[in-house]
This record gives sequence, structure tokens and C-alpha cells, in this order.
Amino acid sequence: MKSALLILSLGLAGMIQAQKIHYNLRMTKPQNHYFEVEMQISEFKAGDLTVKMPVWAPGSYLVREFSKNVNLVRAYDEKGAELKVGKTSKNAWKVSAGKAKKVNVQYEVYAFELSVRTSFLDLTHGFVSSSGVFCYLDGHKDKSGTVTVFPYKDFKVITTPLEKATVQTQEERSETFQFPNFDVLVDSPFEIGNQEVFDFTVDETKHTVAMYGSGNYDIDELKVDMARIVKAENNVFGGKNPNKNYTFIVHNVVDGQGGLEHANSTVLSVNRWTYGGGYKDFLSLVAHEYFHLWNVKRIRPIQLGPFNYDEENYTSLLWVMEGFTSYYDELLLVRAGYYTKEEYLRKLQGTLNYVEGSVGARVQPVAHSSYDAWIKGYRPNENSANTTMTYYSRGAILGAYLDAVIIDKFNGTKCLDHFMQYLFEEFYTKKNRGFTEDEFQAALEKFLGQDMDYFFDKYVNGTEIPNYNEVFGKIGVGVTYTGKAVVSFGASLSQDGGNCMVKGVRAGSAAETAGLSVGDEIISVDNMRVNNSALESYVGGLGEGETCKLLIARDELILELEVKMSMYERPAFKLEPNGSAKNKFDYWLRSI
Repeated sequence: MKSALLILSLGLAGMIQAQKIHYNLRMTKPQNHYFEVEMQISEFKAGDLTVKMPVWAPGSYLVREFSKNVNLVRAYDEKGAELKVGKTSKNAWKVSAGKAKKVNVQYEVYAFELSVRTSFLDLTHGFVSSSGVFCYLDGHKDKSGTVTVFPYKDFKVITTPLEKATVQTQEERSETFQFPNFDVLVDSPFEIGNQEVFDFTVDETKHTVAMYGSGNYDIDELKVDMARIVKAENNVFGGKNPNKNYTFIVHNVVDGQGGLEHANSTVLSVNRWTYGGGYKDFLSLVAHEYFHLWNVKRIRPIQLGPFNYDEENYTSLLWVMEGFTSYYDELLLVRAGYYTKEEYLRKLQGTLNYVEGSVGARVQPVAHSSYDAWIKGYRPNENSANTTMTYYSRGAILGAYLDAVIIDKFNGTKCLDHFMQYLFEEFYTKKNRGFTEDEFQAALEKFLGQDMDYFFDKYVNGTEIPNYNEVFGKIGVGVTYTGKAVVSFGASLSQDGGNCMVKGVRAGSAAETAGLSVGDEIISVDNMRVNNSALESYVGGLGEGETCKLLIARDELILELEVKMSMYERPAFKLEPNGSAKNKFDYWLRSI
């Protein structure tokens, strides 16, 4: 790898010597799934340099240890002499530069995990999630630089939100892009291949869409519908879109995985046939990730930028960042004309019942859920349903709650949109920074002109169920409690190769009290062989206090357990217009 690459890289370094950091990205043999990276460093004074690979991708709150994919790191000076490289931590390499004037660091990155947060390379395309491909110079993340992409010979198109550099290489088919600092580089994905590209413009912002993979999409339809979503989002923020250009990279695959936001782009991973019956879900995903260009990327907790790429960046405000965004991704489909008011209420009711009907909602406050995303949210286990609550859904319900409070407070002349505008103006525009937890509460209280301790104490840092009827009733929506106590077994089942397997056990249930565990195989009930449906039918016919005997297999041991059926009431609600406060109801669920 050294000789040919080194000669070319040294020549290129001279051509862009005004830059302090330059990367060359190659993919000469995509079938081996390796990106070849050169990092050229110039205009430095230290005798030793440390380069680091981020351990996580902003927007995805889990330490993913990207350095695990990096092969042997080598370094050379401007004359081609090899420099000593030693590893100093799991994601850091020290280069003994000595008297070198320029240092060329070379390494390979194994890329064979196609998700919105990880990189991938094969003969069909290359996708670069920059946080797992580009190292940075320790202590100098603020340095500007360039990236030159040398596509594989069969790849014709490069899509990235980065601007093209004014100076380009002379090599055919390569393209050079520029970045003002590492935070921008790491926030800029690359799609390299033969993707289909189209664009549309909304309010002077040009939107580029790159579609990888075949699917049942219609480009003319997408142009219209994505533009309507974007327009509805711009309206939330008073028409203030901070981007002149925005990029969508869409992966049409078998196993769609959602999206990941960036400051002026997003990566979406969807089932290739989602543009049929699941089309509104696709539009909701577009709305969610696009909304993040304001909420998370500019309206943000102070911990979320500038980033520490070496470790977790904890905040208790993900319920606002992801939760409010989840609230808007459905609400905006009403405003854009894709949901009727009745359809939206059914959606909101489903989210409400999922949240309040979850056992974990009474155990984990949403502030803790936000803080523990790094250790719990992205690492669920068989007991997570009993102990955790997602900040996405819980935050969405709290977003709806606050929206109703604001609409009522201002008699249908202001809503949550205006509070979001207030945060954008106060912290992003004026202060150009994030806010602390205390500052967020203070901002909400100043906006509303009232104390909000009850809200944060009970519903953010506590686990109480709000009086939804009292709050939503003021904007024309009646909320009726529909939960009923029923006899319950308390275990969820799955069929595995003809075997009846336990896949979940609710805390405090009859199944847990009897000693049933996840992973148990249930062979029989009261001496009768059963499968899933037979067992569910049998225990469903038992009354409170009645018992049955289960024969189970656990770790190849046969055990007999006695189950005594008990009652369980799962909280549930019904939402429907109540005919009052029609002006507030119509203002809430208005169309553009």
C-alpha cells in the first residue's frame, strides 16, 4: 500500500498545502469491504502527534468503538520515511513526527455494516458514516481541511452535504470537498456508487435526494410530498431554515432501520417497498429527521455540541430532542394534509396507550431514560419492558401535553411552535450554544409566564400519569380512561421450531410469581402438550385464583411450576373530540 499511494498523496499534499488537514479516501477493492484512508497533516509544531477515531456517532447514543474496524496504522514523513506509531488508548495512536514537516497517516477501515450510523462497502456502493472512518488530530478538531474521494472504477456518483473545494485534483473522477472543522466533517455522510439523484427547492433551500437500491418509489411523487413536509416544517420555525442546501441519502433495503440526523443532511434506511402501503410511515420518517436540523442540531442541550468523541455525552433532555421531534413527525402529516384529524387522534391515542400502559413507565422517569440512553436505551434486554420507558414516545406525549397547555394559555393564538422558535432565537441565534436542564425549564416558564415545577417534578423527573382529560379537554379533546382489570397470565410467548418459548415476563405477574423465566420452553399445561395458541387459550379460560401446572424445560432440565392466576389492569385511554373549544382544536390540528 505504501509506495503507489505515498507518491500520489505527497503530490496532492503539495497541491493543497494551504490546508492543515487533508484526507484521501479510496476503495480500490470493494469486495473486501475496506476503505483506504490517508490523513495528511501539515503546519504543525509538536514533535509528537496523536490521532483519534471517535467512539460514537452523534445522534446515536451508544459507544460503538469504531476503532475496532481500523487496521494497522502507519505514518510517513514528506520524504516517504516511515515514522514510529504507537497506540496510547483504544481509539488513539501517537505518531513520533520528530523533525518532519508533513505527516501522512495511513490506515484501512473495515466497513460491512449497512446502517444509518455505520459504514459499508461492497461492489454495489460505498457508504461513509464519517465518525467511524475519519480520525482527527487530538487538540485540533477546529482545523479546517479537505477530503478527496477516489471512487471505485464502477462508481459514478458521489453524494455528500459537504461543499466542493475550490482546488481539485487532476486525477480523473476524483472529487475534493472542504470542511471548516472536524465537527462538520463527522456530521457529513458520503454515498458513493450509482445512486439515483433528484432535487427540489423549498423557500430557497435546495434539497438533493440520493436513492440507493431499487424500490417502488416514484420520483415525481417524492418531489411533491417531501416538499410539502419540508414546507410544513419551515412554517414551524417561522420560515427560518438555516440551510441553503440539504441532502437526503436514502437506502432502500430489505431491513429498514430508520434514520440519523445531521446538520444539513440525513440518512434514511427504509424497506424498498415502503412507498406503497407504508408510504405515510416513510413521510413521517422524513419529517422526523428533517425536524432535527433545528431540534438537536441547533436547539440542543449544552452537552450535545461541541462533542466529546472519546466517551459518552450525557444529557437528561433527550425527551425534548427526540420526544418533541417524534410528536411533530406525526403532527406535521396533519398539517401537510396526509392525516385527517381523526386519523391523527388515533395515532396519538396509540402512543398514549403504549406509554402509560407500559410497566416501565411507572419505574423509569423520562429524564432518567434520556440520561441512561447510553447504557439502557440502546442495550435492551429481556427485562427492559419492566424497567424502562423510551424517551421517544414518552417525550412525544409530553410534547403534546405542553402544546395543549400553550394553546389554552394563549387562547388558540400560540402553540408549541412558538416555544420552539423562542428556543431557536434565544440559544442558537443569540448565544450560539446549547442550554442546561435548568435553562430549559426557565425558558419554558418565561415563555408561559408560570411556574412549571409540577410538570418537571411529576412527569419528567417522576412517573405520575397526568390528568389528560383536564389538559386536552381545554383544546376540545375528551380523554376517557378505558383500562379494566382482567385475569392475566403475564408472559408473552413465541413459537420456535414447534416449541412454545417464553420471550417476556411482566413484573409482578402470575408467571413471574410462579418462577417462569425468559427462555423457558413450556412443554405442557396440566399434563397436556401445548403450543403457543393452545397455552394462551387454556390459561385464558382460568379465573382469578385458579391454578395450573406447567412442565417446562430450562437448560435441558425438566421443572414443574404452579401458576396461580391473578388480576392485572393495564392503563388505557380513548381520545375523541368533545365538541368544545372548537377554535383551539382546529388551531391545533390545522393544515397549511
